[in-house]
Amino acid sequence: MVEFESARLQVLKNTHVLGSKTITLDECDGYVLAEKIVTKEPIPLFDSSAVDGYGVRYQDIEGASEKSPVRLSLGGMVRAGDRGNIKIKKNSAVKIFTGAPVPQSASAVVMKEVTEEMDGVVLIKKAATKDQNIRKKGEEFGKGRTIFKPGTYISPSVVAMLASLGSTRFKVYKKPRVSLIITGNEIKHPSARLKKGQIRDSNSYALSSALRSLAIENINVVHSNDTKPDTRKAFTKSLRQSDVVISVGGVSVGEYDLVKDVLSDIGVKQIFWKVAMKPGKPNYFGVKDKKLVFGLPGNPVSAMVSYYTLIRPSLLKMMGVPEPSPFTLQARLTERITKKPERMEFVRGIMERGNDGELYVNPAKGQDSHMIGGMAKANCLIYFPKGSRLLNAFSIVEVEMLQW
Repeated sequence: MVEFESARLQVLKNTHVLGSKTITLDECDGYVLAEKIVTKEPIPLFDSSAVDGYGVRYQDIEGASEKSPVRLSLGGMVRAGDRGNIKIKKNSAVKIFTGAPVPQSASAVVMKEVTEEMDGVVLIKKAATKDQNIRKKGEEFGKGRTIFKPGTYISPSVVAMLASLGSTRFKVYKKPRVSLIITGNEIKHPSARLKKGQIRDSNSYALSSALRSLAIENINVVHSNDTKPDTRKAFTKSLRQSDVVISVGGVSVGEYDLVKDVLSDIGVKQIFWKVAMKPGKPNYFGVKDKKLVFGLPGNPVSAMVSYYTLIRPSLLKMMGVPEPSPFTLQARLTERITKKPERMEFVRGIMERGNDGELYVNPAKGQDSHMIGGMAKANCLIYFPKGSRLLNAFSIVEVEMLQW
């Protein structure tokens, strides 16, 4: 049996980043950049107004105040999209709108709120400093600056930046093709009227949803009965058409737990079997021709926790994320919890901020590996280290946030 941290390291060590492809701005959801993005022009491209107001020469309004406004003649208007080729003469101003180009002869923009316009004249009721309310050309990025490096996840804000840079085609890392194999004669469709001994399939839906949350769309779901021919057929076909194969069930030591033997028969190299973690002890991991095979326990909570802690980081690395480390925080435990010391335990928790501003985490009700309710309510996993028997109430614990 391998320690949990060793298992996670071995998974990542055997995970290879997929190749790249070129996509357009319209189809980049969930991808990771495989090239650096460099500015082709200054950002902003020109001096522009940060407010609605009036472009002026700041020297002309020195001393302006509410009681002693400065009177300027109005010499034109500049709207967003105009070229802004207006010369501002001494003791004059131009009306200007947010985002409009600032005329070269203007040295400040006065907000509309401190002005009064009437009959071709504007009264300025507040002095301005040089370049006030002007977004300067290149103030954010100069031409030739590296904005994004390879390995950058394309979030909505990254999409906005790419669009503003004029980057409409770029290289990204490919997303993995994933097969889910759900084993077990007893597993039935959620709409089925169950007979004694049968259970509804929640694992294929939970794991498919988890994969789609990473914007992985090429997902193939296969159901396999507990026979060697069925299990062999499911794995052989899945390995042909996928980069990652995830099976659920059939990986323990029972008479009908066939997965491990079948994988050995078809040439999958076992890296480890059984992990010192709870839930999720009977975890299998193997490789064949750089393709990854994960065998998860059949209990739904075990499958979800195993996916989140072992498989999800591997998928992120495969998609080009350079360091797919968990997002952890420290919080104060609300109640005493105990366990046997043999394994690390992931306690499903609900973290909230207390009235004192401190983070508190409450263990969810129903911690057994078949109890989906506690997992459904949890927003984090409480780390209960191997070797520890007790975590006292109000002690500080480390938690991993669930970012489905």
